[in-house]
Amino acid sequence: MAGDRLSWAGLLKWSLSYVDGAGPSRAISEEERRWLAEAVERHMMVDVVSRMREIALLMSTPPAVLEVQGITHDDIEGLLSELQVHVESIDMANDLHSVGGLVPVIKYLRNSNARIRAKAADVVTTVVQNNPTSQQLVMEASGFEPLLSNFRSDPDLTARIKALGALSSLIRNNRPGVAAFRLANGYTGLRDALNSESARFQRKALSLTHYLLSESHSDCSVFAQLGFPHLMMRLASSNDSGVREAALGGLLELARDTTLGNRSLLAEHDRLRRLLRGRMESIRVMTPEDLDAAREERQLVDSLWIACYNEPSMLRSEGLLVLPGEESFEQPPDVAGRFFEPMRQASARRAPPVERSDPGDGTRGGMVLLLGPAPDGRSNSQSH
Repeated sequence: MAGDRLSWAGLLKWSLSYVDGAGPSRAISEEERRWLAEAVERHMMVDVVSRMREIALLMSTPPAVLEVQGITHDDIEGLLSELQVHVESIDMANDLHSVGGLVPVIKYLRNSNARIRAKAADVVTTVVQNNPTSQQLVMEASGFEPLLSNFRSDPDLTARIKALGALSSLIRNNRPGVAAFRLANGYTGLRDALNSESARFQRKALSLTHYLLSESHSDCSVFAQLGFPHLMMRLASSNDSGVREAALGGLLELARDTTLGNRSLLAEHDRLRRLLRGRMESIRVMTPEDLDAAREERQLVDSLWIACYNEPSMLRSEGLLVLPGEESFEQPPDVAGRFFEPMRQASARRAPPVERSDPGDGTRGGMVLLLGPAPDGRSNSQSH
């Protein structure tokens, strides 16, 4: 039975025959149980592909036609949100292009509405996370250019932040993406983000900076020439703990570079020394609760002091580096990296690979259906 083409009405009739109350229910055999599970899964997958095709059709419709039909920016934003749920499955993400949805999503990155631009970037982020196939598809569909433009110059801060998040996911473990980012002078965009007043924007920029530094030490000199050490020193005193830790992590990456070594920081030797001493003084007066929360910062400060001055910090001599009950680490944790790698956790939550659905199984819905409620199949993968 598992190979038979599914008739949903027939399946419903078959299921109801077990609970119609006319007689005692018989136990379902293991074979029937497997068939039922496979039938439901196939139906859900067909529904998702069909729904993605409907959304793609609407997003490909000229704006003037949508306006005549009364479809608003809120409606479009809602459809993009629904699409983001569907593409959390890697298979569905890779199918987005084949159903005609990837190019319209990329076009919405240039939409006049800032919320739509931001939501389109969210969809791209989900599509390309830990997904080399979709990374390549987005690059080939010219998705890199509008993301870079929005990151560097979008008048809406949220849209800029979302575009940076999408870029980070797009170029991670993607050599052509990193090369394109370098060629387009994306580093100056990161510098501008570090100069912003948004802690969220700063964290994302620092995390991508840390990734680029760790991937290519040859870029350390470029970052140094653009003034990143100076900016990171300033941000290492931020009131936002995430910004502080990410900035310290970036400084540590620069200090450990074998081509520059400590020379990248010697020009501001006194300032860095004052900065680290100031952080250590702040740590010394912390309450036990704050000390526990600052565990990663303590390790980063000590490691940076050793890397720059070749001697242990006073945190070690005063017993503040490793508190009673804590484990000792030879190396500090990858603190900055965690801010640009939510995909590590996201990959664990992605739905497992499933058999690709035949796009021909879906039916092209009419325009009336496009704004209706999503089918239950949207729960095919978990939400972030």
